Amino acid sequence: MRRVLGVAVLGAGAIARAHVVALKRHVEAFPDAPAASRLVVLAGRDAARTEAAARRLGAPRWTADWRGILDDPEVGALINAGPNDLHAGPSIAALAAGRAVLCEKPLARTAGEAERMAACAEQSAAASMAGFNYRFVPAVLLARRLLCDGALGRVYHFRGRYSDDSLLDPATPHTWRHDRGRAGSGVVADLASHVVDLAHFLVGPITAVTAAVRTYTPARPAPGGEAPVTVEDAVAATLEFQCGALGTLEAGGMCPGRKNFLAFEVNGRDGTLAFNLERMNELQVYCGGGRARGLADVLVTEPDHPFGGRWWPPGHVLGWEHTFVHQWDEFVRRVTGTAHEPVGATFADGLAASRVCDALLVAADTGRRVVVAGPGSDAGKAEPGAAGER
Repeated sequence: MRRVLGVAVLGAGAIARAHVVALKRHVEAFPDAPAASRLVVLAGRDAARTEAAARRLGAPRWTADWRGILDDPEVGALINAGPNDLHAGPSIAALAAGRAVLCEKPLARTAGEAERMAACAEQSAAASMAGFNYRFVPAVLLARRLLCDGALGRVYHFRGRYSDDSLLDPATPHTWRHDRGRAGSGVVADLASHVVDLAHFLVGPITAVTAAVRTYTPARPAPGGEAPVTVEDAVAATLEFQCGALGTLEAGGMCPGRKNFLAFEVNGRDGTLAFNLERMNELQVYCGGGRARGLADVLVTEPDHPFGGRWWPPGHVLGWEHTFVHQWDEFVRRVTGTAHEPVGATFADGLAASRVCDALLVAADTGRRVVVAGPGSDAGKAEPGAAGER
């Protein structure tokens, strides 16, 4: 008899829906999974919105107070897909209560919050993961496989970019994402954190940054008038990696025509890899040699590619929602102690990304190069002298 894992989901928005879809489709793609999953309860802060989401998603119960789910004997795991200001408290409480936790990115609003979450995860016997779902795109995993195999040789450059047009319309209503107190930051937390995590996943630790940010729309419509936007709409940065590589990072929500343009390029001595999420089933590869000097498009759907054969025949492409199914399978295997060669982000990985995000904000605020904090070091301290003086 397959074990059934009871799951509570915190959140009532689109990301919560993506996770619920993953719960429902998991065993379809992974019939060998050590446990099936069952949605037990949906939690949120707005009672009416949470009830409506519970009915839509098929949750048998719902609550406007997340604390109650920790005493529910049917709940073995928490998916924390709530706003950023609800990441730390519920995740820490759930781990302390022995519940496994999958917490959405960014792990926390600040590295200080993430530090407490990572420490709790390390002390807890329960499994935990940070929700950086783009690690589970087959093309991204193929890129990592090639890099780990040394196909590119020594890595020289990483270029990462996340662009969309979600902030372009000044009439877009003010939400928690526009409030630094609730969100921690703007596109740095929402978009750049994905780029940072993929940079760590593919190239290794980022050790220093410089950055500039801009807020192009200072206020947005809110009930009764307007509310100030206290976070950034765009960030541009340089990155230094522990391995010696240099990198750039851009993220912005003011890019007309870009819908979900998460892209990276890695250049090494012997080749180049390039990826664009808007063409998520393709990886561009050049590994040197031969007459062809340009990049070739590889459709990552073959049986020997990551997750090949789990879904459809070769050439039949996957979608965004499949990344959540892949991520959930690894989480279930971590919960049951059967994970083999895990690639999902840990809370320690989430902390590492938060430290870089904090460093980006400090660098932008001071106009200086900032060394990224490591374990036991001072967080995000700007170096003396302007960045251009180095």
